[in-house]
Amino acid sequence: MLRRVISEHADDAREVQEPDASQIALTWSGEPGRLEELTHGMLLEQADRAAAALARYGVRAGDRVAVHLPLVPESVIATLACGRLEAIRTTLPVSLTVPELAARIRETGIRVLITADAAFWDGAIRPVKPVLDHALARTATAGGLPHTVLVVNRCSRPVSWKPGRDKWWHEALATD
Repeated sequence: MLRRVISEHADDAREVQEPDASQIALTWSGEPGRLEELTHGMLLEQADRAAAALARYGVRAGDRVAVHLPLVPESVIATLACGRLEAIRTTLPVSLTVPELAARIRETGIRVLITADAAFWDGAIRPVKPVLDHALARTATAGGLPHTVLVVNRCSRPVSWKPGRDKWWHEALATD
């Protein structure tokens, strides 16, 4: 009898911990007219792909991954990916100025940095990667630069590119 009760409670706990993969886990409303919904299954699958991509770029347990993103689904996915690898997620708010961003980059010792091409806020498209590029240029002489910058395409804006360092997020996640 006791085993049956324990087993029933274990099954109930498993259902709470492992929600139906088809249930909506994340609803995001951003740029005008843009709504994204990710199910638990989609979110976990993208987190697995992101973790695999980060691992391909050399991220291991204890390494720092900087996330310089607006509030977008990729920020959540990056957090879950870091958790899977036991990497340390470091937030670099998109509101930081170039000197503030440069100082934070120097302090963190990051291996990979995740950013966006641009972001939509306050009714306008604002640059994100160009600000980051200026900050990275300021830190170049100090060393400690990320080996890889993954760029999330949020606003389809032309963006400067450093071959060998910069890579598109969606392409990195598509490679298996």
